[in-house]
Amino acid sequence: MSGIVGYGVYIPVYRIKSSEIARVWGEEQERIEGGLGIFEKAVGGIDEDTTTISVEAGRNALARARIDPKKIGALYVGSESHPYAVKPTATMVAEALDATPNLTAADLEFACKAGTAGLQMVLAMVDSKMIQYGLAIGADTAQGRPADALEYSAASGGAAFITGSDKESVAVCEATFSYTTDTPDFWRRQHAQYPSHAGRFTGKPAYFKHVTGATKGILERTGMKMSDFKYVVFHQPNGKFPVEAGKALGATSEQLKPGLLSPIIGNTYSGASPLGFAAVLDIAKPEDKILVTSYGSGSGSDSFIFEVTDKIESVQNLAPKTHDYIAKKKYIDYATYIKYRGKLNM
Repeated sequence: MSGIVGYGVYIPVYRIKSSEIARVWGEEQERIEGGLGIFEKAVGGIDEDTTTISVEAGRNALARARIDPKKIGALYVGSESHPYAVKPTATMVAEALDATPNLTAADLEFACKAGTAGLQMVLAMVDSKMIQYGLAIGADTAQGRPADALEYSAASGGAAFITGSDKESVAVCEATFSYTTDTPDFWRRQHAQYPSHAGRFTGKPAYFKHVTGATKGILERTGMKMSDFKYVVFHQPNGKFPVEAGKALGATSEQLKPGLLSPIIGNTYSGASPLGFAAVLDIAKPEDKILVTSYGSGSGSDSFIFEVTDKIESVQNLAPKTHDYIAKKKYIDYATYIKYRGKLNM
């Protein structure tokens, strides 16, 4: 069996409040915050992108894994905001981490679940003994059209996970299960600056169907119940959907709250469920069981069951924790926000 031997995150320091965006567009602050359950979001700086976020998260993962980066045999970066249309993010990240040249690397894209797709791949490659260690990253500097509902949620951040054998792992992967259909709830055509979405359609037939399908599938496959888990992490496009999904599946607020970050950092897309998982690993204890289910529009969900080992407490303080990054913040106004996110077309 394989598992997580090191993990790390990065969240930019800049924040914009939902109330500031609502002020600019004449929206009611209470309606926006109440409707989405998001109060502020993380914003990448003018010199930050998916590559820089991935490098910082990867360095933190290496600090916890305490391995030679040259031993990484596969590196995948999942994102829907890769800086180049044709030029892999993964090779730049690998070079910056000193992981080259003897590895396979690629960029992945599946909306908000590209990071967990990479995690499945490197877990399987370790299991098959193709590689000794693998690195999977989910990171984004998500886009939202000005005045669109997405602008209140689309955020920046990411998480990285190094996989290895169960004997070295801080959390062993006991099972994974995926649920996938062709459900076009969200898309961005080539050359389009901003994505489009199908409004309310993104809920019941998209997010909830897939998150529920993957979670029920992994529970049926393993014979486990929601009550078996200390923590439950769902993809979090806003502050309401994961809570509603959890309620429908029988999860408690105590299980959900530690990994629910979108109300205070927004939806980091490919980084969303990985960041929630990392936040839980920051506080987990040996023998805790963790359920993680991602979601990516288009549509699909990956579900994982991890059991924390007695090695977790020795690595938690070797790199900044998720809430260390959340606590370090600097608020910006809307004018600075659109400058940093390249929303001014000259």
